[in-house]
Amino acid sequence: MESVVYFLLAAALAVPLFKKLGLGAILGYLAAGVVIGPQVLGLIDDPEKVLHFSEIGVILLLFVIGLELEPAKLWAMRAQVLLLGSGQLFITAGIIYGVLAFLFEMNSNAALVIALALGLSSTAFAIQLMADKGILGNEDGRRGFSMLLFQDLAVVPILFAVQALAPIEPDTDPGQWWLAPAAILGLIVFARFLINPALHFLSRYGGREIMTVVALLIVLGAAVVMEHANLSMGLGAFMAGMMLANSSFRHQLEADVEPFKGLSLGLFFISIGMTLNFGLLVESPLTVMFGTLGLMSLKALVIIGLVMLAGVPFPRGLMLGLMLCQGGEFGFVIMAQAMDLRLLGEGTAGMVNLMIGISMALTAPAVLWFEKFTDKQIAKAPENIEKFDSSESEALILGFGRFGQVTGRILAANQIHFTALDKNAEHIEFVKKFGNQVYYGDASRAEVLEAAGISKVRTVIVAIDDPKMSQAIVEFIVHHYPKITIIARAHNRNDYLALKAAGAHSVIRELFAGALEAATEALHALGYSDGQAMQKAETFKQHDESLLNKQAKVLGDSEKVIEIGRQGREELEAIFQQDQRAANRS
Repeated sequence: MESVVYFLLAAALAVPLFKKLGLGAILGYLAAGVVIGPQVLGLIDDPEKVLHFSEIGVILLLFVIGLELEPAKLWAMRAQVLLLGSGQLFITAGIIYGVLAFLFEMNSNAALVIALALGLSSTAFAIQLMADKGILGNEDGRRGFSMLLFQDLAVVPILFAVQALAPIEPDTDPGQWWLAPAAILGLIVFARFLINPALHFLSRYGGREIMTVVALLIVLGAAVVMEHANLSMGLGAFMAGMMLANSSFRHQLEADVEPFKGLSLGLFFISIGMTLNFGLLVESPLTVMFGTLGLMSLKALVIIGLVMLAGVPFPRGLMLGLMLCQGGEFGFVIMAQAMDLRLLGEGTAGMVNLMIGISMALTAPAVLWFEKFTDKQIAKAPENIEKFDSSESEALILGFGRFGQVTGRILAANQIHFTALDKNAEHIEFVKKFGNQVYYGDASRAEVLEAAGISKVRTVIVAIDDPKMSQAIVEFIVHHYPKITIIARAHNRNDYLALKAAGAHSVIRELFAGALEAATEALHALGYSDGQAMQKAETFKQHDESLLNKQAKVLGDSEKVIEIGRQGREELEAIFQQDQRAANRS
């Protein structure tokens, strides 16, 4: 229990500090591990055991990466992913391999593993850095993301290659060669035909905690199946995520897994920090620093060259190169697997891990230094270019019943992309038959909203049935995403006032427009002309909305609300009486 307290305390102190300094959460976790590890305070005696346990975070990360790889998104970005992504990884890894294998005469298998590990950048680190510097949403951000996306796709094949290159013989019966293809085929069949019906059943009869249990069961179950088939556990998690990328439950699964992924991945980086051997820096400072700076320079130059071939000016290419020049978190994973399989010695793997860690530490200062001596506008792509992802939703519809569907149909008819969430699994399956893109998810949960991309949309339509939940959602969005326009559905006048008080920009009473139309038709049937009927309905509408806005300003004082309502009725009667007298005179 003491170890858990040390982990939590170290993370709570280090991560906010490093994020405030602009160095990123990953570096904070690594620093926390260094401090509580055997090289400084010695609070944790056996970091290797912690490292093996914490690798569950990597498994969950691979699952989430798989979930986010929608086939349509991959296809839309195929050119940049294949050209920029493969070029960056293979050119960088090829040069490093040549240096290690031919210049330093390292074993070819070991050199290949190290080259591939160092060719990867940190997705989490680089994405956050691009977002902080305001380029994630422009053309340069798309190019950077394409490189990172290809690296994420390459991680599982690289882990599989490390296993194949291992010098030790696997402890398996050669007659069981069929286990691997059978496991892969079984996972595909299970994900394709059985998972969605099971999730559909559990969403109806199970509680929120059961959905979380099932999400973890899917990830860890797929990982264990692959391990028993002598394949990478990460491969199983990645495949399970990719098979569910188009599932209606995708956002809910991601939200359920996210807290566990964050905690276990943080523990993984802390354990890596505990195993970083800074004694190597003392013993061979020139080797470590020249190796680190050489790695960063090589990756930056390769990226600059590739993006300049695509027509990007040098300053913008250098900015992107600096943001992606660090080693990646999966480099630690590859080194851990290589040591377990005795492909690399502890000293060699420790040297590579140390270079990756130091490169992460130097990336943010390098970007800050570049910004200090360069015009920021020159180093940024123009703002009036196409969006980061053409499939990005501009609106989020929470609740996809009749109210939400009408809104969604009009948006879709005008080529406006939106994401819709609903809690009723049966309803989701029904509306999807008519071409609607709607996902299962509890809109009252912040992590579900974040997984659905609320930070990227301009408008949120709150169209759920529960008035109290609607109010809570509006308050959450106003507090955390103040720039988003909120349009909310109200059942009655009280709901209207509550949602206005919560901060909704526009509140639509679901029965009000229909009632006005019915009243207009009734007046027409009773002898009023079309113009007279419409004018009286419009007068009533304007007066009623004005009355509601007045009541909203004194919502906490029930007596004033009642008094304004009484005065409003008297005013409306007076208006209609004046109209009637004017009509009689004419």
